Amino acid sequence: MQIDKLRGKSLDQLFYAILSLKDIEECYRFFDDLATVNEIQSLAQRLEVARMLREGYTYHKIETETGASTATISRVKRCLNYGNDGYQMTLDRVHEKEAK
Repeated sequence: MQIDKLRGKSLDQLFYAILSLKDIEECYRFFDDLATVNEIQSLAQRLEVARMLREGYTYHKIETETGASTATISRVKRCLNYGNDGYQMTLDRVHEKEAK
């Protein structure tokens, strides 16, 4: 499994740090210290691409609305179809939270 290649003490520490964040404001503060604006925006862009793919948008529409390259869109699509269901799980939870 691809996930096993990621596992390690440093990454566990990062994930525990993320899980310890209490609200969006703390996320903004932590990620601002952790990564560049471009890195954070790239992660957000991939999640938006995943949402749009799941909703049936075309590559052209996704490119136009997000600025993502076709390579990024293809990679996200591959993860949606053959990955570990991380995008699906997260998007389901975000959708549930937004519905409340």
